[in-house]
Amino acid sequence: MAKTGPDTPDDDRPDDDRVLHIYFRAGDSERIEETLDALDSGETPDAYVERVYHDPDELHRITRPKNLELLRTVVRERPASIRETARLVERDVRQVHRNLEELEALGLLDFEETDRAKRPRVWYDEINVELPLGEDRAEDSETAEV
Repeated sequence: MAKTGPDTPDDDRPDDDRVLHIYFRAGDSERIEETLDALDSGETPDAYVERVYHDPDELHRITRPKNLELLRTVVRERPASIRETARLVERDVRQVHRNLEELEALGLLDFEETDRAKRPRVWYDEINVELPLGEDRAEDSETAEV
């Protein structure tokens, strides 16, 4: 599978699903190590991207119904602008703009600047959230993209 990420143009999307893995407190260090080992061996591993959040409020902002609706709309409809996104979700442009910027700050979407508009883009098709309820995992992990 080709490397995908925020810089991958929508036109070059691979046919298979692209998953963003979201973890709370610690990522999947074993998966990262396997990917790095494969790269060191000259292999081309499957793309693997994860985001690690340390603040429970960030997870809450990601999973709020309005934000999930925006992410789904951007993935399904590929709106050409923030204004079109607002029209599709039948919400005020200022509110949608604020929510999209929040999602950008969380690393969940980016904007493509066009002549007169900012086009929201999401490069993944699925979010996989892992939230351990038992013991806390290590708190020193960073966001990783391989």
